[in-house]
Amino acid sequence: MRFHQLIQNAPGWKTLEDETAFENPFLEVHLVNVATPQRPEGAHWSVIHRKGACAVVPITEEGNLVLVRQERIPVRADLWEFPAGQIDTSAPHTPEIIRETALRELQEETGYELAPGGELIPMGKFFSSPGVTDEHTYLFCARPVVLSPKGTHYDASEAIAGARAFTPKEFRDMIACGEICDANTLSCFARLTALGLL
Repeated sequence: MRFHQLIQNAPGWKTLEDETAFENPFLEVHLVNVATPQRPEGAHWSVIHRKGACAVVPITEEGNLVLVRQERIPVRADLWEFPAGQIDTSAPHTPEIIRETALRELQEETGYELAPGGELIPMGKFFSSPGVTDEHTYLFCARPVVLSPKGTHYDASEAIAGARAFTPKEFRDMIACGEICDANTLSCFARLTALGLL
């Protein structure tokens, strides 16, 4: 089973072997042999297939950024992050499905929603760790956001300790001192800055 069809062989690339070593509802580990332009004889690799995801930068009417505090078991720590979540479909990731996922994760994790007349700005996508996984995340900026009457609704697998709005200076200081250290949030910051949105 493949979680998405984003990854295809580019010219000069060919999958020679592909064996599923492990799978569960969240990921698959494949042992592959892939011919590449620099290694036409093939390169053996372990690849983790994961669903695509969305990450959202919520910006309030006051210009503050909303982050969630979330337990991350692999690193044994609670991290400040922008809300994010996987796209729960193996169907092609249409712009509509990606947008729905972004807005759902915004509301469920932060308790905020896009204000009437607000905009959800696409900021492209990135690969979180392309040396080992095809996991990719679509980035968005949601502005302005307001508190939602629906409140929060966490997924059963999540342990979110709450959400809080930070000023842009507080946010930058948290990045500078290493308090913010997850790839989604740092990538969002890079795109926000490059696009002149922060």
